[in-house]
Amino acid sequence: MLSFPHLGSVTICEINRDLVTADNLSDDQAKNTYGKLLGMIFSPVSFQLDQFVLTSTKQDSEQEGRTNGESFQRKGIVSTLQGFVNDTFNRILHPNDVHLLHEVDLHGVSWHQHKHILAFISGPNQVIIRDYEDLEGKCPCILTNESQRDVKVLEWRPNGGKSLSVACKQGGICIWAASYPGNAPSVRFGAASFLGIFSRGSGTRWILVDFLRSQSDEQISALSWSPDGRYPSYPSFTIWDVAQGQGTPIRRGLGGISLLKWSPTGDYLFCAKFDGTFYLWETNTWTSEPWSSTSGFVTGATWDPDGRMILISFSGSSALASIHFASKPPSLDAHLLPVDLPDISSLTGSHGIEKIAWNSSGERLAVSYKGGNNSCKGLIAIYDVRRTPLISASLIGFIRGPGENPKPIAFSFHDKFKQGPLLSVCWSSGFCCTYPLIFRSHVLP
Repeated sequence: MLSFPHLGSVTICEINRDLVTADNLSDDQAKNTYGKLLGMIFSPVSFQLDQFVLTSTKQDSEQEGRTNGESFQRKGIVSTLQGFVNDTFNRILHPNDVHLLHEVDLHGVSWHQHKHILAFISGPNQVIIRDYEDLEGKCPCILTNESQRDVKVLEWRPNGGKSLSVACKQGGICIWAASYPGNAPSVRFGAASFLGIFSRGSGTRWILVDFLRSQSDEQISALSWSPDGRYPSYPSFTIWDVAQGQGTPIRRGLGGISLLKWSPTGDYLFCAKFDGTFYLWETNTWTSEPWSSTSGFVTGATWDPDGRMILISFSGSSALASIHFASKPPSLDAHLLPVDLPDISSLTGSHGIEKIAWNSSGERLAVSYKGGNNSCKGLIAIYDVRRTPLISASLIGFIRGPGENPKPIAFSFHDKFKQGPLLSVCWSSGFCCTYPLIFRSHVLP
């Protein structure tokens, strides 16, 4: 029978649908549970707790969200942009939308696509990088710079080597690159006046090689690279030429956007607004089709590995929705279906879903929720997911973090770890922990 991890315990990993717990965090616990199977361990990274991380945990007193009666409506094709293939859309917020940002699942934890390198936001103006492949640099590296202020989201650049992009709420996007003896990254011509080495920690050094400065005072809280790594997302529907450091707006008047998500294949772009509408764009002719919801605005969205469906969470619902494409790209013919997670409300007494993450194989779904009973506050629910023919999810159990009254600030899966999913979580108690989820389809006989 399913049970909650007891108060004071910490979760270590999953072994075949069993979430293993211990009395405390230690490398010995990791070695004894999953270390021998994986051949390596993922030590937790501590960071300084401050006001930044507290802003993501203020939702416990919110009113209970609607769990029934959600409705969605398709509105038809409303706009077309011609001639912009593989370009990137971005967003700008209206001032009255800014207070809602703490409800959106901002991307505060990111794994490198091909390396065992973890990056996460550790304070208002700093980012921590932990390279688990660097045996000489076991200490994390701290990235700071005077241009990097009020950090909201970060993401590794696809196909860009060791290149990390950090979006700041005011100002623009910092682009960091790893530096090795005899192989220093190049700094864009004309940007050297405000760039330099600003990393602390042993092992690899990181250099701020570029800063994509905003041409106006956009409230930046989204960052999404196109899958080919050519263009980063930026406010005001702007195309950015990273080599030249110049952005060209191609679409205006689309404020109040809360979330952007490229599909893994690059065929579609998901865009959500604070007014409860959300859009599907196909990137061949840049045609869009809008939808609307009575369940509040979109707070989280995650694509399946094939880019054929997307899971969505809403600010006023305890259920998810899934959009399934009926035809191949560039068709926008799609169907929206509910994905019920009844265990969230019945077992925890929660007030709705807060954040979601779906691993690259589509087999594990992580869900955090608002509120909850005393014994289950601040936990992350782990689901076993099936996608054929429709999405179905069965609850495996719950992950409890370390420290006093831990709450998940941000979490993300490692997409390319061959032995199984890795879920990394930043906790309000000042730890970023990584949990291997090991099951039979990967390394067990």
